[in-house]
This record gives sequence, C-alpha cells and structure tokens, in this order.
Amino acid sequence: MVEAVVGANWGDEGKGKITDMLAEKADIIVRFQGGANAGHTIVNNYGKFALHTLPSGVFYDHTTSIIGNGVALNVPVLFNEIKSIVDRGVPMPKILVSDRAQMVMSYHILFDQCEEERLAGKSFGSTKSGIAPFYSDKYAKIGFQVSELFDEELLKEKVVRICELKNVMLEHLYHKPAIKPEALLEELHSYKEMIAPYVCDVSSYLYEAIKEGKTVLLEGQLGSLKDPDHGIYPMVTSSSTLAAYGAIGAGIPPYEIKKIVTVSKAYSSAVGAGAFVSEIFGEKADELRKRGGDGGEFGATTGRPRRMGWFDCVASRYGCRIQGTTDVAFTVLDVLSYLKEIPVCIGYEIDGEVTTDFPTTAKLEKAKPVWKKLPGWNCDIRGIRKYEELPENCRKYVEFIEEQIGFPITMVSNGPGREDIIYR
Repeated sequence: MVEAVVGANWGDEGKGKITDMLAEKADIIVRFQGGANAGHTIVNNYGKFALHTLPSGVFYDHTTSIIGNGVALNVPVLFNEIKSIVDRGVPMPKILVSDRAQMVMSYHILFDQCEEERLAGKSFGSTKSGIAPFYSDKYAKIGFQVSELFDEELLKEKVVRICELKNVMLEHLYHKPAIKPEALLEELHSYKEMIAPYVCDVSSYLYEAIKEGKTVLLEGQLGSLKDPDHGIYPMVTSSSTLAAYGAIGAGIPPYEIKKIVTVSKAYSSAVGAGAFVSEIFGEKADELRKRGGDGGEFGATTGRPRRMGWFDCVASRYGCRIQGTTDVAFTVLDVLSYLKEIPVCIGYEIDGEVTTDFPTTAKLEKAKPVWKKLPGWNCDIRGIRKYEELPENCRKYVEFIEEQIGFPITMVSNGPGREDIIYR
C-alpha cells in the first residue's frame, strides 16, 4: 500500500506533522523531490525539530527513511541533520539513499546566491539552497549522480569539463573567482565518504517492499501552487510537488499510489514571492502570524516571516484537484479560535468578472478576492479529540470549506502535537 502526503497550496501546510503521524503505521517513508530548501517542523517526545532533507518518519525505530532519486541531495546537510537528531537522543534511523539521486554541489549554492544578487529587486525569493541551478544541471545532463562517486576515472574527467563550463559564467557574468577541478574532486571525495554506507538501488528495494505488502509513505515538499507546471510560474520551485511525481521520484509504478492525503491549512500562508490573492496585511496579518503555527509563522528553513492570508477556496480546490486528493488533512484549526468572525475567499474577481477557477499567473496577478464572512467560535479547541465535541461554528467552518473545495476533510489538526488530531 502506497500513500502520499502532499501540500494543497504554497507549502507550509503542516505536512511534517501529518507525515510524522501517519509514519507510525508505515514501514517506509520516502522523500521524492526537492532539496533542503524547505523544512518540516515536527513536535514530538524528543522535542521540536526542523527537518530539511530527512523524511518526517525518522523518529520511529520501525521505519526505513529513504531519499529517492528525485531529490536534490545536499550530502553535508543530510549528514549534519542525521547527527543533529542523534545528538538529541533520537535513535540512529535506518536510512537509504538512491544511487540515482543527484547531488547539490557547492557551486550550485554559489550560483543561486550570485543570481539572486544580480536580479536584485526582481529576484524569485529563492532560499539560496542551490535548487534551481541543481535542477537546471540535472536536465542539462551535467549533474553528478550518487552512483558516479564510485567511478574515479569518470570523476577525474568530468570535473575538468564542469569547471570549464561553470567558470565562463562565474568570471564573465558574476565576476567571481573560478572553480578549480582539484577542489571539486576533493568535494566529491568527501561526499562519497559520507554517503557510502547509505547508498542502495531504491527502486528495486521499494518494488520488493510493495510486493511484500509493506506500507510506503511518499512525503512531498512545498505544495501544488509551487509546481513548475501547475503552479504560479515563474514563482515556483524547480521540481514537481505533485503526488503523481512521487512515482517517478521514488521509482515505483503510478498505479501503486492508492491514497493521496493533501494537507491544507485553516488559513493561508506563504514564504517567498508570487501571487497570493487572499493575502492580508498590517495588524491583522501580524496577529495571525504571531498566533500561527507552533511559535509563529516563520519559515522552517529561512526563518523568514511568512506572508499571511485567510483561507482561499479557489486555490485550495485547484490544489486538491491537481494532486488527485483522496483525503484532506485540515491543519492549525486551533489558531483561528481568537476570531469572532472569519473571512474566507470564495472567488476571484478578474476584470470585473467573478470566477471560482484558478487562473494562470498573468490573470492571477489581477485577481481580487471575493470574501464571505463566517461566524467564529471564539474559544480554545485544543485537547478536543472528537469531531462532535467541537463548537458548532467550528464544525460549520470545516463543513463550509469541505463543500467549497469538493474533497473530504478526513483529518482535522487542532494543535502542534502528534496526538492533536481529530479523525472524521
């Protein structure tokens, strides 16, 4: 049985907690795309953690955590992350890394920083983790695959070729010092040393595991609206954030994915640039940001204050549809408990016409939100475990959203802890 946990919106939906929770009943958790450019915040018995590369199931001793071939693998970041959780008393997790995964090189991070600097005010709000340069190289067929670390002759020849290519841009576009092949070879040798114990043929491993009836959890990063094809292009990430890509990024057949849990917040938040129709500003945004998440709405990777907004039915319906949602996990409902009245965006007005369809970016930039105000419940709902015990207005809010998006909300999260979840 294969399940995927993915985001319905801009990322930041609370996927880490949902994966951590579902991982309790899973055998294998796979990260299938993206890199260390976004984080998952997890609160459990060991403490509070921000993971960037490790799958969110590493805290259980019965699980195997896998870095799939679709991931942008930053070897030192992975290595330091393993060390950081073990240092805090977490048992050493069982980790496998695909021999077909490609590696984020130091020059990818350098190019990312240089490009953001060059673009200045017109930048993409990158986390400067080297992700766009990494995927550019992957598709230009000049990336380094993990398996290549074990072929010394190939590496010696390739570093020379890569340096010739990269140094033209470094010197003439960015006016930075050139990279030396010897330094690059040394970097690759150090990666080989760190990663060697974990390397395996992940696709073959998963094929056997599925045949044996094991439960596999695919963990996505970011959300639908950051997908390079279906998101708010060009303010997107560089790898597909959709559950469908889980089949490719993990190396399994698409028909094996039986359940797609799409995570959506009870309000909206986003890190980075791009169209965000239901965005709010000023004191209202500050108040929501301060109360939001666990300890406030700030990026798990960057620490940047997230942009805040009310729930967007148009974006969320589209985000769930494009994921192929079977179940919606509705998170941080408890955060809205302070409000007497809760606005919800139910449509977009574009050039005088109201639509409930999510448009392409140029039209999206012109969209104005159409609001509907719902009565709040104005009391604390943390600690409630049964849906029927939630205040009436709270249930009405959940049911209104469910009707608007057209997908079943089967889980409601009302606090940061593992046990703060209501099944419907």
